[in-house]
Amino acid sequence: MNGLRVIPTWRHGRERLYVCLPDGRNIAWYDREAARVNLLGADREEDVLEALGPFLTGPVSVGPPPVPTPAELARLSLHPDDDLAPNRPGEALLVALDRDPGPARRLRPDPRRRALTAEQAVGEVLDRMDGAGWHTLHSVPLPGGDRIHHLLIGPGGLYAVHSLYAHKQRVTVDGPRVGLGRHAPQPLLRRVRADADRASYALTAEVRPVLVPVGASHVSVLAPPREVRVLTDGEVAGLAGLGGVLKPADAEALYAMARDRNTWARV
Repeated sequence: MNGLRVIPTWRHGRERLYVCLPDGRNIAWYDREAARVNLLGADREEDVLEALGPFLTGPVSVGPPPVPTPAELARLSLHPDDDLAPNRPGEALLVALDRDPGPARRLRPDPRRRALTAEQAVGEVLDRMDGAGWHTLHSVPLPGGDRIHHLLIGPGGLYAVHSLYAHKQRVTVDGPRVGLGRHAPQPLLRRVRADADRASYALTAEVRPVLVPVGASHVSVLAPPREVRVLTDGEVAGLAGLGGVLKPADAEALYAMARDRNTWARV
């Protein structure tokens, strides 16, 4: 054994297997679809191929990455525990439910599962924008236990997207307050704005807040909220058409910064 570890990742329907040193640093990755092993250093080629042996399917090409993007280089420089890119939509809720699923029978549905449904629905739409030059990070952790549900980065800028479960309920937005069905309005937009402000501080770039009521029967905006964009889940895909804010290189650099967990440690 040469001490190398193989860590599989799966994102946007594409599988890659990263080869890591004992300290967690990556030195190569295997792209099954391209049938290529990309090496960062030729001196470890034999060790890398030995570690990947059980995973290789048919002949593969071996060599340095053709033209590594800044985002790919950032991924390779990060310890796996610090990389937020593999997070699934609702990652924090999935972990919480796995640790504490709650009682098998309960009078009311677990609110965590409803929240998870909303985050997964929005996350699926955002992930489909990846091919249009956009990147999405899910469940970005903030100090104090808060988190940004989805952070969208691309040609149209940066957006902190908050998903709200509103299945078949009327949603009323009145200034900072959001009313859901017959429940008393809550100042939800203050939190949405605060999350975006913290992201702006961490990334030293403007991050726009977005609220997405998922599955709402009707959305009424009585008083336009300050700075916050309110979109139905059917309108989220329209963000992909925005542009003219970030150059591709700038978007890649911001994504590389945002995916590092340490970026968010002091905001």
